[in-house]
Amino acid sequence: MERFVENLPPMDLMRSEKMTFVQLIMPVESAHRAISYLGELGLLQFRDLNDDKSPFQRTFVNQVKRCGEMSRKLRFLKDQINKAGVLSPIRPVLEPDFELEELEIRLAEHEHELIEMNSNSEKLRQTYNELLEFKMVLQKASAFLVSSNNHMVADETELDENVYSSNGFIEMASLLEQEMRPGPSNQSGLRFISGIICNSKVLRFERMLFRATRGNMLFNQSPADEEIMDPVSTEMVEKIVFVVFFSGEQARTKILKICEAFGANCYPVPEDVTKQRQITREVLSRLSDLEATLDAGIRHRNNALSSIGVHLPKWMNLVRKEKAIYDTLNTLNFDVTKKCLVGEGWCPIFAKAQIQEALRRATFDSNSQVGVIFHEMDAIESPPTFFRTNCFTNAYQEIVDAYGVARYQEANPAVYTVITFPFLFAVMFGDWGHGICLLLGALILIARESKLRTQKLGSFMEMLFGGRYIILLMAFFSIYCGLIYNEFFSVPFHIFGGSAYKCRDASCSDAKSAGLVKYRDPYPFGVDPSWRGSRSELPFLNSLKMKMSILLGVTHMNLGIILSYFNARFFGSSLDIRYQFVPQMIFLNSLFGYLSLLIVIKWCTGSQADLYHIMIYMFLSPTDDLGENELFWGQRPLQILLLLLALVAVPWMLFPKPFILKKLHLERFQGRTYGMLGTSEMDLDVEPDSARQHHEEFNFSEVFVHQMIHSIEFVLGAVSNTASYLRLWALSLAHSELSTVFYEKVLLLAWGYDNIVIRLVGLGVFTFATAFILLMMESLSAFLHALRLHWVEFQGKFYQADGYKFKPFSFALITEDED
Repeated sequence: MERFVENLPPMDLMRSEKMTFVQLIMPVESAHRAISYLGELGLLQFRDLNDDKSPFQRTFVNQVKRCGEMSRKLRFLKDQINKAGVLSPIRPVLEPDFELEELEIRLAEHEHELIEMNSNSEKLRQTYNELLEFKMVLQKASAFLVSSNNHMVADETELDENVYSSNGFIEMASLLEQEMRPGPSNQSGLRFISGIICNSKVLRFERMLFRATRGNMLFNQSPADEEIMDPVSTEMVEKIVFVVFFSGEQARTKILKICEAFGANCYPVPEDVTKQRQITREVLSRLSDLEATLDAGIRHRNNALSSIGVHLPKWMNLVRKEKAIYDTLNTLNFDVTKKCLVGEGWCPIFAKAQIQEALRRATFDSNSQVGVIFHEMDAIESPPTFFRTNCFTNAYQEIVDAYGVARYQEANPAVYTVITFPFLFAVMFGDWGHGICLLLGALILIARESKLRTQKLGSFMEMLFGGRYIILLMAFFSIYCGLIYNEFFSVPFHIFGGSAYKCRDASCSDAKSAGLVKYRDPYPFGVDPSWRGSRSELPFLNSLKMKMSILLGVTHMNLGIILSYFNARFFGSSLDIRYQFVPQMIFLNSLFGYLSLLIVIKWCTGSQADLYHIMIYMFLSPTDDLGENELFWGQRPLQILLLLLALVAVPWMLFPKPFILKKLHLERFQGRTYGMLGTSEMDLDVEPDSARQHHEEFNFSEVFVHQMIHSIEFVLGAVSNTASYLRLWALSLAHSELSTVFYEKVLLLAWGYDNIVIRLVGLGVFTFATAFILLMMESLSAFLHALRLHWVEFQGKFYQADGYKFKPFSFALITEDED
């Protein structure tokens, strides 16, 4: 057996890549280029040798600050391009490579130029807005004055008769009349102020004016003909033109202060019609000139932004890389005396040749006299975990890593999750109609893979796209399980031939249960269609799916325990094999392996034995006669033997391992608990694996308690985990019944009416229920339950998940968020 296991070929995903701890000694002149080439390669994880220093105490802090400032300028340029709506080219124009210093100068020039253009444009826009407001005030206010003048001439006699009336409005009209009349009647002091204000403030503005003047004013308003652009926010604002008639210098001062407080712009409007026309012509002329100037400025600004946008992606990428390089250089130790940088890190063994080649190229390209020294070192800490995945296996590896990263060289559950995860999902989601819908969705995502990969997707769409191959396998297995359950949107079909049952005579042609007799071999694949709608359909499917769930659960848990054997064998831990793997296999299979055997025998023989009775009385009275529940000869003594083995397995797991560990520890360090007289503190630092350190770390009570917790957890978990797999039965039944309800109570019910509208409504409701309840909510529920079965019931048997991920320095892993 051991020879057979040793001869098995290694699996890429079964164990993480072998790692080695390396040290790099780089001359200062070639360090930047060496780090750059290693970033392109992306196979070396650097270790921070300056943990004790703050970011401002590191060697290359000034360069990092410069890169941060350039990132800010690039973000400013990008915001300006987006705000202006300038389209970036699909393929950026190629330009010769340039240094970071040159880019820094160019970015400063572009930023200064854009700030100056924005400032000038804002001033011009403000002037243009003022002239535009002045034009609208002239048009509206002159209309107010003309209408008031006409009203005065038409009603002159009436106004003279009522000049002393108590009506405030009539008194105002009389004052206006005197103001409009030529000669000495203008001496009454009636004046007006015209201006423009935002529409949202006009009601409060009018109320404040009324209160401040105690009602001694006349407020006229009219909406402006066009909206005005705010130069700061570039939003279009709706304005209202107003004219306030009042009397007295004190009222004028109050009104002007209120206008200033509300942000209303006041403009002088002459009463003379000739002057109004002359000013209007001047304003229109200046508006025309300013409009041409603004258009030219916008064109010039857009041209400048367009030329920047051509190179912006390359500049952002360059600054991002440079910042990452200097951040990495800050993790290295700077040796001032030798003028070199010392770095340490982890790399996969297969990547050593590639790293050395990159370092040689860096030395040659930087014209350095001294090459980069690359050598391996021994490390105390555990290496990081690195699995080489592709677009297919990456999603399954992410599911496993979400629970915890594998310990270095530990058996990887993702190898088996690739098949078991979509299969257990399909057991709960089995319907080949729904499976085809999932398959179409997965194929669309895969067909548009190259296009979707370059787009920025939403969180939900990104999750679907990342799991497209998981959805693909879930769809295939759902179709397979749906064919076994013989359900197509809950409707059975005679795909693999006719039913094994038929009516006894012509009188039972419409019968569903009574009168049906079996007349030939069973249905060749899956559930016979005749079970659908029969009186015994639910008991039959309940029994089938419940027993199937137990079989799948026991097999899945056994796979997890077997993987713990391969882990123990790989790490050379014979104690784990003898006192953990063996008793766990005995305990689980003595109880639930035996239950699985009874299920298979009952299916094969067609026995009517009660499995609940057998399992309960196996514990309560193992020596009693089984009677009609006996499935095979020798069943009772076998049950007694299995029960004794299960009882023995519990102390077998609990006691031997802690005591053997204690004995081995004492034998290993006996006579070496005291160091030699010459041993100094420096020697202990050099040899961290010294005997004294390990002796102090060993704690028997801690080891025993840990083993006791582990044993109790396994014993109780064997029962609870087996029961947990019954969720396969529960969710499968729930999915089937929901699908049946929507088909029979919605679609068939609507189709029973001879009305096209009712049929279309029924079809719409059925489609909505299928898409959103069965395909989305039910699939999400089955996904989460399958996830739980893998994380707890399967991985809990062998997966330590206390490792840490390999995070190499790689330009490909740098995102835009790190700018």
